[in-house]
Amino acid sequence: MSKAILNVKGLTKNFGGIKAIDKVDLDIHPGEIVALIGPNGAGKTTFFNCLTGIYTPSEGDITLRNPESGKETRLNGMKPNKITEQGMARTFQNIRLFPTMSVLENVMIGRHCRTKALIFGAVFRNPATRREEEEIIATSYDILKKVGLHKQVDEEARNLSYGAQRRLEIGRALATEPFLLLLDEPAAGMNPKETETLVTLIREICKEGHSILLIEHDMKLVMSLSDRIFVMDYGKKIAQGTPEEVRSNPAVIKAYLGEDVDA
Repeated sequence: MSKAILNVKGLTKNFGGIKAIDKVDLDIHPGEIVALIGPNGAGKTTFFNCLTGIYTPSEGDITLRNPESGKETRLNGMKPNKITEQGMARTFQNIRLFPTMSVLENVMIGRHCRTKALIFGAVFRNPATRREEEEIIATSYDILKKVGLHKQVDEEARNLSYGAQRRLEIGRALATEPFLLLLDEPAAGMNPKETETLVTLIREICKEGHSILLIEHDMKLVMSLSDRIFVMDYGKKIAQGTPEEVRSNPAVIKAYLGEDVDA
């Protein structure tokens, strides 16, 4: 197997005397779809927040490796915008769009970390700045085609259906050119048709060369999409493996059902 693009070792996050995450290890390889699952309160979103710079880990190491250059970067203590520049982007459990901005503008915002125009260019609109603006619009439109929203470019984001807003947030994350995409409960609140569309989109994104780490409670989605699954409970990793291995793991069954398998 190729070298991991994300390597997490002994990740711990304390809030006062509470260990929200306790020495968790996780790795992701190029082209993988990896799921992080567990009951509510298991520490999954806190784990995402540590990876993306919202929280600073109390202990442990997070290393991101660019699969093209081979460059390895330690992410501990790095600001969220700098982590995005390194090639890792995310969506949120609660949708965070700019509701009164257009669908196109929401994706264009995601391009800011890949643009070069400075204040001088923005004020005087030199040829280089105008060319860059044209590139941003064209790239954003292509991304909207990918997520199925190219016919709604001028619509305000708040007017989209819930499922479409989820896909728009994924589109904005893709605009940052990540090689690793983190999705926090992407199917939450979706109806079966919207979930089916989402599954197709995630598979297409992966085929294009992105790796994906997702938190999700929809076990049907998790089992059908994931190459590997990591399971957390009370801040600790209690299992990992293929969907088949995790499905029959007694520790996982106990965490979800609250009882021993033989009880």
